[in-house]
Amino acid sequence: MPAHGGLRSACVADTPLTVVGAGVVGLAVAARLAGRFPELLILERRERHGSETSSRNSEVIHAGMYYPPGSLKARLCVRGKHLLYELSERVGVPHRRIGKLIVAMQAEETAELERLLEQGLRNGVEQELVGADACRQLEPAEPAVAALVSPTTGIVSAHGLMDALLHEARGHGAMLQPRAELVGIERRDCDYRLEIRTPEGTETLTSERVVNAAGLDADRVAALAGIDVVAAGYRLHWWKGSYFAVTGRKARLVSRLVYPVPAHVSLGVHAVLGLEGRLRFGPDAEHLPERQLDYAVDESKRHAFAEGVHRLVPAISAQDLTPDIAGIRPKLQGPGEGFRDFVIAEEAARGLPGFVDLIGIDSPGLTSAPAIAEEVDRLLV
Repeated sequence: MPAHGGLRSACVADTPLTVVGAGVVGLAVAARLAGRFPELLILERRERHGSETSSRNSEVIHAGMYYPPGSLKARLCVRGKHLLYELSERVGVPHRRIGKLIVAMQAEETAELERLLEQGLRNGVEQELVGADACRQLEPAEPAVAALVSPTTGIVSAHGLMDALLHEARGHGAMLQPRAELVGIERRDCDYRLEIRTPEGTETLTSERVVNAAGLDADRVAALAGIDVVAAGYRLHWWKGSYFAVTGRKARLVSRLVYPVPAHVSLGVHAVLGLEGRLRFGPDAEHLPERQLDYAVDESKRHAFAEGVHRLVPAISAQDLTPDIAGIRPKLQGPGEGFRDFVIAEEAARGLPGFVDLIGIDSPGLTSAPAIAEEVDRLLV
């Protein structure tokens, strides 16, 4: 970490830009901006980058049909998808353009597929609505009455992607400081004084600009800067999602991603294929009002999971499921609340020039990460 410049002028900061959080979004921002801001600093409270939300998800490259036209989620997902495929091909990040089906299991669900088709077309998403016979040709184990086919949906190695982004950022001189938790922010005349807790104690440094990409605790970082997060609508809700894996020969029953029509706070328990061919189902959506960091998968959920899985793939039953991983998403949407978009805001109007908040970056955050970095690049002058 750069030493605190105690003898410097108050207007000469230790670093031109600090990115708080080394998840996929923070790393994408650092990779994009490191060339503009020499000695950019990335702060990460964990021992390794990408240890929280970014490494505990479905690793899906989303197409963009789920989000309201004109929203940041719609625009940045579509743009991010293209950038993510381009980056992965350029630097060799493991990925596959595997395709996805969103399936209607009953006739009354086809209206939702038609809505998603129209919405996706408005967002610029390539897709096609097919009937039961065409669906069976694509996925013989699926007893769907109709399906929305998304050929541009894919899967990517989240760790491979984050390693590539960090390598690119470091190549431009950026520095990653792990085990460094931001605990204080003070706006001064022309920079920010940051108080950072490390295993060795508390240190301070100054930064001309700050990007808050703190994921699960992005609202807490905004509050440290003096923002009333409740009044601003920045208060986050933690939602836990668990996964169960399919063991044995039945893991080969599905050859692409298969999703039900979306649920209220999630896209529903869906079939997820890993790059190595492993089949998982998940995530569910469990609200964590106390915001406890709990990654345990409750085995007692097996039978509830099995009902949803069996509906998608009748040949798979509870005994075929094994507890797998869990992840936690930072959502602005609380229980019973409607759609909430990403917050991507330069906070000069709140008296914090050069301070950018990235809050509520849930799905499709991984897909959108390169496009979010473009937005931050435009906001920082």
